[in-house]
Amino acid sequence: MKYRSSAGKISVRWIPFICISCFTFGIIFTNRLWVPPESSVQLLPQHRREQEELQMVSEDSATKKQHAEDKDVMQEVLKTHEAIRTLDKSVAMLQMQLAATRSTQELGSSDSYGTSSVESPPRQKVFMVIGINTAFSSRKRRDSVRETWMPQGEKLLQLEREKGIVIRFMIGHSATSNSILDRAIDSEEAQHKDFLRLEHVEGYHELSAKTKIFFSTAVAKWDAEFYVKVDDDVHVNLGMLAATLAHHRSKPRVYIGCMKSGPVLSQKTVKYHEPEYWKFGEEGNKYFRHATGQIYAISKDLATYISINQ
Repeated sequence: MKYRSSAGKISVRWIPFICISCFTFGIIFTNRLWVPPESSVQLLPQHRREQEELQMVSEDSATKKQHAEDKDVMQEVLKTHEAIRTLDKSVAMLQMQLAATRSTQELGSSDSYGTSSVESPPRQKVFMVIGINTAFSSRKRRDSVRETWMPQGEKLLQLEREKGIVIRFMIGHSATSNSILDRAIDSEEAQHKDFLRLEHVEGYHELSAKTKIFFSTAVAKWDAEFYVKVDDDVHVNLGMLAATLAHHRSKPRVYIGCMKSGPVLSQKTVKYHEPEYWKFGEEGNKYFRHATGQIYAISKDLATYISINQ
């Protein structure tokens, strides 16, 4: 812009201006530095950002503190659970030792049925007792066992004396006293002398009770390191069985066999229905891990525990 001064001379001076067409793009053309005035409106966003940053730092610190507290709580819970497990194991071990002591004392003065046996000979100390579960109708199975892996006569007694291995067919009685079934077993026993008669009434639905009675009866008669239950349709490699058990003889509370687990069957129409399925929790639960029934072995302390607490 041109204008005339008081001296009559023309001077040229640049006046700052804003290019409106460029303002849209935020561009300002001027020949001097323009400093925006200080205003609380301009400082407010910065102040707000600082507050937000402080709040974020505070929240992050609180979150980390909460995580640390949660971690400490979980560690304390885990420590408590481990302490409870350790205590449970200690209590179980004490119960087992108490049961063994009680068994030793009781077996010295009475048999498994509570009758006096002070004058009876002391229990024979052996390595293992094998009870072969059999039934009245299983004569062919017993003969098959006798012809294959179970020694007969003097050899059976020699196996007991030299190896400490006792083998017996275990069987109870019929529901009728002195029935033809009982007399047939008596005749077979007179011939082979390889039976262990149990105070038990035979029946398919009483197999669990029969097994418990076998362990109790065997513990009362023999002081063995292991007690073995085997079905009469199983043929056993005696050498392999003895070697396997000998490998575990220094361990406490041994329970060895073909271990498995499976669903608890609550339907009455299904084979192997569990009448007391409700004891195992809700429908669909699984049995605890256990050995299949064909053959398994337990050590003396477990057999003693069963004898005391059957």
